[in-house]
Amino acid sequence: MDLDGLAREQGFEALAIPHNANGSNGNMFQMTVRRFGDGRRLRIQRMRNEPLVEITQIKGTSDTHPFLSPNDEWADFEILPYQIASWNKSWPRGSYVREAWLNGFKLEQDLGENPYLFGVIGASDTHNSGEVFDESNFVSKVGVLDADAVNRGSVPSAHRDGLPAYRESANRYFGSSGIAGVWAGENTRESIYDAFRRKETFATTGSRIKVRLFASYDYDDALLEAPDLVAAAYANGVSMGAELLAKRRGEPRFLAWASRDPMRAELQRLQIIKGWLDEGQTQEAVYDVACAGGAAVDPETHRCPDNGATVDLTDCSVTADVGAAELLTLWDDPDFDPKQRAFYYVRVLENPTCRWSTWDAIRAETAPRPDLARTIQERAWSSPIWIVPR
Repeated sequence: MDLDGLAREQGFEALAIPHNANGSNGNMFQMTVRRFGDGRRLRIQRMRNEPLVEITQIKGTSDTHPFLSPNDEWADFEILPYQIASWNKSWPRGSYVREAWLNGFKLEQDLGENPYLFGVIGASDTHNSGEVFDESNFVSKVGVLDADAVNRGSVPSAHRDGLPAYRESANRYFGSSGIAGVWAGENTRESIYDAFRRKETFATTGSRIKVRLFASYDYDDALLEAPDLVAAAYANGVSMGAELLAKRRGEPRFLAWASRDPMRAELQRLQIIKGWLDEGQTQEAVYDVACAGGAAVDPETHRCPDNGATVDLTDCSVTADVGAAELLTLWDDPDFDPKQRAFYYVRVLENPTCRWSTWDAIRAETAPRPDLARTIQERAWSSPIWIVPR
């Protein structure tokens, strides 16, 4: 008997959170079951026991990959190219959450079950008891093996023929991430667990950004000014992690909100990412829905203008007074089709800041390693809302 069967036989409920999908070499979110026997039984087990998935942690981002989302300009973010504990490359297909959400629609259409109706969390996955959420004070993952910049591969270990030589370590791809966010009614184990089960969760890459997403056919513009906005959003719609039944007439409206970490960079843009099934083919699109400084989203490109935020790479100082402390909007999908199965989730981006490897280089008084990103945009993701066609 497997663990699920044993737990159920003894009257226990189980909750499992898939972990490090990005390094699974396509095994985490398979479309066909090759090793686990009865495919339908496995799909039902995952639906029952896996309401959440880890979308970010120190060993990289599992949201999406540039190979899978070539039209997403922000897809190439803290990508770990290798399988876990290996120098072998990890195959992107079957290893990333956004694609799993899309492929879940195909499994449901073809086989009747969707095992990939996940909400999201972040986690650290450090093994050194250290806090890794601050890029300027990154201590990596495994203690003495990567506790200093040379062993992390961010500064030269030597110079050969006048050129810097770096230690070849997968640790250079690690990111200073991540954190789980939960919208629970109370700070109790029971309330937090209930929020896990209903997928009212979000993830950040280390900044304490807060994010919410609601959807309804009954929201109007007055909601944005309501003193009890959150209560009204709950009363008249559904929150992230839930399903919304499509109506034959009208279109749902999405209430998206994010607030910055007051100790970190200001927010640059608020996005809604949509995935859908169109005549059996998976599709995705990224929409900027609110821009810092009150700037307008371009209706053709669905992008905010550049807000001019910059980083001084000599000391990692950032442009002052550029960005937003809060972004809030009601958004209408310009391409909504009530006959299509779809999901929507929020991604919010901070202004650029120095990556941990750049901080290492500054402290070592050397140039940043040229094959690593000098700056990053910290971010947060909400769990999706799924539209169920009639």
